[in-house]
Amino acid sequence: MMIICVVVWAFAFPFIKIGLNDLSFTNLTIMRFFVVCIVLIAILLLQPKRFSKLYKKDIVPIFMLGFFGVMVYHLGLNYGEQYISPGAASLIIATIPVLVVIMAFIFLKEKITSKKLLGVIIALCGVIIISVFGTYGASIEINYIYGALTVFIAAVMGAVYTIAGKKLLERYTALSLTVYAMLFGSVALIPLLFLNPFITDQVATMSAYSWFAIVFLGVFSTVIGYVLWYVGLEIKSTSEVSVYLYAIPVLSTIISYFLFDDKITKFFVLGGILVIIGLVLVNMNNRQKID
Repeated sequence: MMIICVVVWAFAFPFIKIGLNDLSFTNLTIMRFFVVCIVLIAILLLQPKRFSKLYKKDIVPIFMLGFFGVMVYHLGLNYGEQYISPGAASLIIATIPVLVVIMAFIFLKEKITSKKLLGVIIALCGVIIISVFGTYGASIEINYIYGALTVFIAAVMGAVYTIAGKKLLERYTALSLTVYAMLFGSVALIPLLFLNPFITDQVATMSAYSWFAIVFLGVFSTVIGYVLWYVGLEIKSTSEVSVYLYAIPVLSTIISYFLFDDKITKFFVLGGILVIIGLVLVNMNNRQKID
């Protein structure tokens, strides 16, 4: 299950690139979550007992969680992938656990060990190297940096989702909270339909490849990926499951290389290695505590 989960998440980054061939970054987000909402509503109607009861007092907090942690996250990621490679995007997004440690230290007053601090510094150095030196061609360097920065903002939103959702997890299962946040957060995409009159034209002229990418992103990378992730967490410990996540940026980079002939620079490899080393150091203490 975890291998399938890692594969569908790794393919998400290249498939976003494919979808951007025919859709703007906003329309790609809308179409992806249009598919997601259809599937999730069907699951809620068919398997209501599998989900935690939704309390009225939590509707606004869950909406805000979904807006920033899901919608802003995906809008930032999709915008950034207009300019950077799927491999670079996956490595930057992989720093979410590092950003969670930083935010937990700042806002939750959680202690940060010297090993975690070292991991944070190494991982962020890796992101800086990827963001500034990770591509060929001076002519696209500024757009590349903007794209990398936007994806980093998406990673920050992913960390915000993790931190902000902690209190809600006292009343909801992780899967229930994720599903509710996706559905409520998708409501925020409705204004974009009215602000963007070209969505119907773009959808009408989409290629078969883009349609496949959107369905894959919605059904496999989002719904099936998250379901398998939480089922895996029920069977194995967090420490055992989280190890698989290290493979996602590596696999995304390989897929991106073969699909788009993306050039892999020495700085990109260096930055990627630093990000993964930083992640290992940050998660090492967590694994020791859990085990």
